[in-house]
Amino acid sequence: MDRRRFLLLLAAGLTGAAVGRGAGELGGPDTALAAVEPVPAEPVRTGPPGVVAVPAPAGVVDTLPGPAATLALTIDDGVDGEVVAALVTLAEETGTRLTFFPNGRYSSWEENARRLRPLIESGQVAVGNHTWSHPDLVTVPDDVVADELVRNRDFMRRTLGVESTPFWRPPFGSHDERTDRIAADVGHPTTVLWNGTFDDGRVVSAADLVAAAQRWFAAQAIVVGHANQPPLATVLDQLVALVETRQLQTVTLADVWSSPA
Repeated sequence: MDRRRFLLLLAAGLTGAAVGRGAGELGGPDTALAAVEPVPAEPVRTGPPGVVAVPAPAGVVDTLPGPAATLALTIDDGVDGEVVAALVTLAEETGTRLTFFPNGRYSSWEENARRLRPLIESGQVAVGNHTWSHPDLVTVPDDVVADELVRNRDFMRRTLGVESTPFWRPPFGSHDERTDRIAADVGHPTTVLWNGTFDDGRVVSAADLVAAAQRWFAAQAIVVGHANQPPLATVLDQLVALVETRQLQTVTLADVWSSPA
């Protein structure tokens, strides 16, 4: 074998070894460092200025605590994935703080989970339990109530990274002492109702939604809406403008009520 052929074969052998063992093992320090993937920075958790959380109560709430001009926009269900996506974009682009009460049965939450998780981790978005499939809980047995809440709780943990939340909202606002006790037993002692609404439990137009906001956007209000109908995605800029005009401050439920120890 001539010398040139021998050197070519030797070079090919060294290249194969490098591929098999990984570049970081054959290269110098710079090569080894380049092979290490950077660790993503943790989102910085910040709350709204001037808002101090108090312990979340055991029982029913339907208005916000404190003297501040705070407004909680709470969004249920999640039938329409494009509406959920539009609400996520609203939060990302305007800093609006939102509380979602998802039903895990709807694929919209999984479709938008990648964008939602950083907002949840930073505290700009909070999440409460709204059951897995939205039954009227006062009409079903104890084990069904518990299963609906536990299944949705586990879904929120797995899909959205929600480790715990004291909040739950009964579908249709229908609850009693029995449902509240079961909810508390599975980790949700605070039953969240509302004192304002988008009035979208029926088929609504964009004008209907704006009219409802003009009526109900006020200090200490917990306003309930639903991520179910496309017109909501078309009026979000008007809703934000109304919040600003009335000098209200959007908050999540977790901004004003901290989880019990």
